[in-house]
Amino acid sequence: MEISLDKKIIVISGGTKGVGKQLALQCAADGAHVVISGRDEASAARIIEAAKGAPGSIEFKKTDLHSVESIRELFAFVASKCNKLDGFVNYAGITPAASLTECSESLFNEVFDIDIKAAFFCCQEAVKLMQKTGGGSIVLVGSTHHRRGNKDRTAYACAKGALFTLSNHIARHYAEDKIRCNYLVMGWTPTDGELALRKSQGISEADLRKEAAKAIPMGRMTETDDIVPGMMYLLSDSSSMLTGSEFTLNGGELI
Repeated sequence: MEISLDKKIIVISGGTKGVGKQLALQCAADGAHVVISGRDEASAARIIEAAKGAPGSIEFKKTDLHSVESIRELFAFVASKCNKLDGFVNYAGITPAASLTECSESLFNEVFDIDIKAAFFCCQEAVKLMQKTGGGSIVLVGSTHHRRGNKDRTAYACAKGALFTLSNHIARHYAEDKIRCNYLVMGWTPTDGELALRKSQGISEADLRKEAAKAIPMGRMTETDDIVPGMMYLLSDSSSMLTGSEFTLNGGELI
């Protein structure tokens, strides 16, 4: 099976960090034109430089996901420059720690603003653009927390649960427009955000990996190189009949 994204137009929210960054580079290496969004212009410049010479290309559109207007400007930029959209990956998200009894209103609002409200309005714009241009693939990056979550991630778990519902909603109601939507369950991964959170809790990366190795049936953390190929498959025509799936890449965690 050959997976190709040649000449496809892909938008990645949160594409300046972690898995989003690696996905952008791999998509460009496969011939896609990628628009990454975020607020880190310095990181975006390094990614664009790294993609020079690739068959595809990467552009950056500075976007504040707290603002629906900024989200709409992102997709208007894509429409004006590319006149179509083949794939959208919602990678952006935050995962601060707080239990139900500890969660403040401000923390709750921040998690829901980024993890579900921003995703909702990105999907709104992605669907409208895909409806005009013959369909496409939407990948919503979820979490093993989406069914109940760890005790210290209540707001995050609820937001990821809502994202799962959004994925199924789009898959069911927009298949007639040739729009697919899948929920990618990303396992315990040493992302920048995860490492920063654990460092604030006094846990080193080495200790984190030891803890994960005990908890995950496959015996190790999920790495970026485990996730990106799955994302590429979901964005490609090779998965043209795959929609509404809970696409799990987590080494057997929380089955």
